Amino acid sequence: MAENLALGTGRRKTSVARVYLRNGSGDIKINGRSVDEYFGTGDFSFLVNQPLDVTDNIGKFDVLINVKGGGKSGQAGAIRHGLSRALAKYDETNYKPLRENGFMTRDPRMVERKKYGQPGARRKFQFSKR
Repeated sequence: MAENLALGTGRRKTSVARVYLRNGSGDIKINGRSVDEYFGTGDFSFLVNQPLDVTDNIGKFDVLINVKGGGKSGQAGAIRHGLSRALAKYDETNYKPLRENGFMTRDPRMVERKKYGQPGARRKFQFSKR
């Protein structure tokens, strides 16, 4: 069984990602599937690879990711956050470039809850003068 070098938990919106760093050749698996298979090519796979790119670790680690909750955008953000935490835990010299690029900060933006007596979170019913 492969040994985990570091573990990072990332969160974004309602998504939670557990990221495991292992010695390897740069293979990234999300819920048992490759990044391109899980997200398709595009912005989300770019988001996932950003922490590895900033710290010059592309191809050095196998990354195993379990992610649940939310949609694709939130999951990609959670993975980026978790991968950044794992890289910082593995080698503390990675912390500064990750912090400078904003990858260590959990994005606090969430969907605002719907209020009672209203059709949405902020929308009010149309005012009728008569």
